[in-house]
Order: sequence, then structure tokens, then C-alpha cells
Amino acid sequence: MSASTSSPSVFASSRRRYAIVGLGSRHELYQDGIEKVHAAHAQLVGVCDANAGRVELARQRSAQNGAPVPPGYRAADFGQMLAETKPDVVIVVTADAAHHDYLVRAMEAGCDVITEKPMTTDAAKCQQILDACRRTGRHCRVTFNYRYSPPRAQVKEVLMSGEIGEVLSVDFHWLLNTHHGADYFRRWHSHKKNSGGLLVHKSTHHFDLINWWLGAVPVTVMASGRRQFYTPAMARRLGLSGAHERCLTCSEQKQCGFFMDLAASPTLKALYLDCESYDGYFRDRCVFRPDIDIEDTMNVLVGYDNGATLSYSLNAFNAWEGYMVSFNGTKGRLEHRIVESVYVNGTETVQGGIADGGVTTRVIPLRGEARDLVPWTSTGDHGGGDRLMLEDIFLPKPPADKYLRAADERAGACSILVGIAANRCLETGAQVRVADLVSGVPRPDYAPMPARDGPLPMPGRRVRT
Repeated sequence: MSASTSSPSVFASSRRRYAIVGLGSRHELYQDGIEKVHAAHAQLVGVCDANAGRVELARQRSAQNGAPVPPGYRAADFGQMLAETKPDVVIVVTADAAHHDYLVRAMEAGCDVITEKPMTTDAAKCQQILDACRRTGRHCRVTFNYRYSPPRAQVKEVLMSGEIGEVLSVDFHWLLNTHHGADYFRRWHSHKKNSGGLLVHKSTHHFDLINWWLGAVPVTVMASGRRQFYTPAMARRLGLSGAHERCLTCSEQKQCGFFMDLAASPTLKALYLDCESYDGYFRDRCVFRPDIDIEDTMNVLVGYDNGATLSYSLNAFNAWEGYMVSFNGTKGRLEHRIVESVYVNGTETVQGGIADGGVTTRVIPLRGEARDLVPWTSTGDHGGGDRLMLEDIFLPKPPADKYLRAADERAGACSILVGIAANRCLETGAQVRVADLVSGVPRPDYAPMPARDGPLPMPGRRVRT
């Protein structure tokens, strides 16, 4: 399908040209960023999705934004879109397992690319992306918006200052509540073939934060995990008769605390319920289905090339949402905790929003009094991170950033390979070396080579070699 009603002027501008493939709720961030916030130097020239209904919704959104309506294409016509619209940059917001195909094809067509995290879902696909970047010389951006959240940048600032010395170990525990956490078990994410499981899809955020905070590269991974809450047995323990197919047709809607009413949310209704006839995708599948094959309880131990170790856990059925992370250094300890707001993807809630008073950051020296930091703050999705990230992406000359928050395929690989290695470990029970998964991963900008002797470089600082 190619349904073009756009004005010729959209193709005659000097603005940078973007196309988007994958038109679920997350793509709206980029579409609005192009057509509203950064319209002076960006233009949307094409939209593409496997679902014809969502293609037309994206085109309607352009009209609502007061922007020229771009042509719409089905996923099978992605190559046609590249040839006809000639984008400078392709933004990939599809299901995770399809990222690599669109990224590689776009780079081979001469486009730079931007991808939602995770960059991809397994080692073979990661290798294809890295090889395409080398072969084509095109630029690949991975959108790690958590780096741009002010409280997390503040943690980076403290670590870079050297106040707690060299970081030797990190304890990091992430909690997903039964609103946000359960949502992964309703959607396409609930099958590893689509998402890589939460150790890839969700934990890519967390592993990237640690990689970036430490300014280091992961070397070894051990992991354990299982699904123990989102099961048919748990449904019966909660007083239900068992698992069902989906919420819309469930006979126990009133008894189930996990019931989702797609029709109650205008956004979810338009994007999913009203578009089911095009592809048969159900957004409200039962979280207790037996066919789910991702874990809800995970633990990972990571060794880094600078000698630091990470002890990490992720649980998807908690009473509150957020995380606790502690850095143990040679001069002291940094403790950081965030309680996040209730969130369900695609609704009108703020994604990753921080609850009032939900941020605490404390520095505890080996000798002397501890001090509590006044948290850096901002507003907007992902704690204000999305706005700053879009400025970094779309501004012609983004400001210099001492925190090196912009991420490319190198950081994308270092992040997902921890989760991919963890999945491999779940299968084999053996420790996995990250370097054995793919070849030729260049060091990210934020990760200087570790010193052979003497003090280690501070996290994130560039060093001359």
C-alpha cells in the first residue's frame, strides 16, 4: 500500500528527511518530535507498518500536527518506501526481533538509522548490524533515553568526580509493579522470539546505565531466571479458574485484578482494538497464559573489564516500581533510589515518570558524614529524558555533552549482549564470555581502555592512549 497525499513541498525542503517504520504507541514520540518540536530542521517523508490501520492513524496524526501528510507503506513495501521517499534517516520502532532487518536494509540503501532499544534480540542479528555499520559507513543511533534523565545524569556526575574513588562493585535491583510489569506478559513481548525476554527488552536499559555509569565494557555473565508469577497456577491461586485467551472475552473480568479494558483508553482503542481486523494482534492477552515463555524473576552477575562486578536483579510482579542501585568504591559508597509512577504502555500516563519525592541519592565516604544530594529534576516522559534525547537527535548541532549520552551501535551491542549472554546462561547453566557471542565490537566513547597498572580512569572520562 502506498497512499500519498503529501504536498510536493515536503520533498523540496533542506530539512533532514526521516521515515518511521513501526507505528505503535512509542513511534508517536518521534513523529511529534519531527512534526511539532523540531519541524524547523526535520521532516517526516514516509511511515511504514505491517498494520494498515496504524499506517492511516500515523498519517492522520500528521494532519493533526499541521504537517504535510506523508505517504504510507505496508511493511512488505519498505524497500519501495526507501526508493520513493529517499529519507536521510530511518527510525525503527518495530517489534524488537525485526529491528536488524530494517536497520541493515536502510543502511545498505545509504540511510543513517535510529533504533529504539534494544538494538536487536540475539547475537547473530547483532553481528549483522555491526557488520552493516562497518560495510556501509552509515551511522546507527540507539535511543537510551534513561541516560538523559536528570537524576541518572547526576549519578554519572558524582562517579565522574571521583568522590567515591574507583568503583569495585555495584548492586542493582529493578522492580516492575503489577501494572507495568504485567503489561509485558500481555503483549508480543511475552515470547522470546519477539523480544528476547525481559533480560533483553527491558534490561537493556539497565545494563546500558551500568556500562555508561562505570565507563566500562562487560566481559563475563552468569544468570538465573524463571517464570513463577505469571502462570496458570498463579491465576488459580488468585481465585480465578485459570488462564484465559484475552481480557476482552474473559468470563472473569470482574474477579481479575489484571483485567485491561482496551476500550476505556482512547489511544489503546484506536491503535489496537480498532486495528485488530488488519492483523489479528490482541493487545490484551491474558497474563497467565501457558504459552508465555519469558521469565518474570531474573538475577545476573556481570564482570567488567575494569575489574568491577555487577549484581543485578529484575522482578516483574512487585508492589512498587523503580530501582535501588549502590556503587561501592575505594573512597566511599553512592546509593541511589527512584520510585517511579504507575505506567501502562500506550495509555495517557507518563512513561517512566518519577513519583513525588521518589528520588534519593546519598554519598557515604569511608570516613566522615554522609550527605544527601538534592536531586536534579525535569518534567516529561522518562523523567524528562525523552525531551533531551530528541534534542540530541534532531538538532542540527546539539550542544557538547560531557556525559557522552548519545549512544550508537557500540553501546547498543554492549547493552544487549549482557542480556543475550544471560539468556544463553539460562539455557546452558554455564558462564558466558561476551566476546564469544559476536566479533568486532568497538569500544564505546564512554569506555576508555582500563589502565594496566595504577589507578583506573574515572567512569566516562576520555583518556589518551
